[in-house]
Amino acid sequence: MGNIGRVAFETLGCKLSYAETMSYCRDFEANGCEQVSPRQQADIVVVNTCSVTEHADKKCRNYIRRLNRLSPDARIVVTGCYAQLAAEEISKMDGVWCVVGSAYKSRLVTLALSPSLDRKVFVNPSEEDSGFFPAWSSGERTRSFLKVQDGCDYHCTYCTVPLARGGSRNGTIASIVEQARQAAAQGVSEIVLTGVNTGDFGKTTGESFLNLLKALQEVEGISRYRISSIEPNLLTDEIIEWIASGTKFLPHFHIPLQSGCNKILKAMHRRYNTEFFSNKIAKIRSHIDNVFLGIDVIVGFPGETDEDFQETYSFLETVRPAFIHIFPYSRRKDTPAASLPGQVQESVKSCRVARLEELCRRLHTEFVEENRGRREEVLFESSNKGGKMFGYTRNYIRVERDFDPETIGKTVWVTL
Repeated sequence: MGNIGRVAFETLGCKLSYAETMSYCRDFEANGCEQVSPRQQADIVVVNTCSVTEHADKKCRNYIRRLNRLSPDARIVVTGCYAQLAAEEISKMDGVWCVVGSAYKSRLVTLALSPSLDRKVFVNPSEEDSGFFPAWSSGERTRSFLKVQDGCDYHCTYCTVPLARGGSRNGTIASIVEQARQAAAQGVSEIVLTGVNTGDFGKTTGESFLNLLKALQEVEGISRYRISSIEPNLLTDEIIEWIASGTKFLPHFHIPLQSGCNKILKAMHRRYNTEFFSNKIAKIRSHIDNVFLGIDVIVGFPGETDEDFQETYSFLETVRPAFIHIFPYSRRKDTPAASLPGQVQESVKSCRVARLEELCRRLHTEFVEENRGRREEVLFESSNKGGKMFGYTRNYIRVERDFDPETIGKTVWVTL
C-alpha cells in the first residue's frame, strides 16, 4: 500500500462512540497520521458503527459502500456495535481491511497500520468484556464527552447492547480524573459523562458513581458537568442531594423511562415501575429548580395496545419532561422481545411516534416559556452559522446570539 498517512473517521453511533472515535484519532496522530474528512481520499477509513435499530444496521452498510467508492484503495476498518454483532457479514464487504470487536478496541490502530493481517475478523465473544477501553473526545473548545463506563448487565428484552458491548465495566476514578485533566488542559470547560449504563460505574473497581462525581468536581479548569444518561434506579437520592448542594453538575438529567405502562415495563424487564419513576422525578424537582428532564420512550413494543400507549401518553403529560427522545421499537435478532407475540405494525408505531413528537414540542415550548425572563449562564460554542452562534444554558435551553469569537468556550450571563 505504500505510506499510510491519511485517516478518515465516520461515527454512526452515540456520544460514547464519538468519544471512542476521537481517542482513535489521537492514537493515529501519535503514529504520524493526518486526519482528513471522510469526503476526501484516505489511506485508512475507520467506521464506528451503531446497531440500536435495523435502520442503523442498514445505514452502516450504506456508509461502508459509499466510503469504498470514494477511496477504493483505502483500508476500511469497521468497529462499534454493529461490527461486534455482524462481523462475518461486514468482513465480506468490498474494501474492508478488518472488523474490530469490543475486546480489541485498544488494538484498532495497530491492526489498521499493520503491513498484513492473518485474518480479517477480530471478534471473540469470550473476551468481549475483558477490558475497559478509555476514551474522551477532543478537538472542540467547549465540550468533551468522557467515557466512564461500558457494557451492561441489565439485559432488557429489546436490547442488543449486552451482546454488542459485553458486561458492565469501567475504568478507575483516578484514570478518569486524569482524562478530565487532559481535556481541561486543551481548554475544554464542560464535560459530558457517557457510558452504556453510566450509573453502574464501579462494577469492576469497587468504587462508586457518587465518589467519581466528587473526584471530578475537584478538576481545575472544568466548570460544568452533565450526565448523559442514567437509569432511574441508579440515580440515588444521595446523588441528587449532592448535585443540588451546589456543584459543577448542572440541572440537567437524561433518564430512560421506555414506557409509562407498568405491563410493558415488566415485559421489557425494566427495574422499576411508573410509581417509582414519578417519585424519582418529584425528588429531583424538590431539590433542583428549573431542572431540564429528558426522557427516553420506546413505542410499539410487542403487546403494546392502544390503551397501553395511552397510559404512556398520559403518564408523560403528568411527569412533564422538557424533552422526549422517542424510538419506535425495532425487532432485533437474538433478543427475547423479537419472539414475543403481539408485534405492532409499523404504521401503528409511526402514528404513536407522531403523537409523542407533538407532545414533546408542546412540553419543550412550555419549559422554555417557564424560563423566559430568567438570568442564566450560557456556554457558547465555536460554530458560526450565518453570523450566529449558539450555546446552552445550565438547564439545556439553546440560546442564539450574533457571532462573537471572544465568547467561544466562555460562559456568558444572558436574560432568556
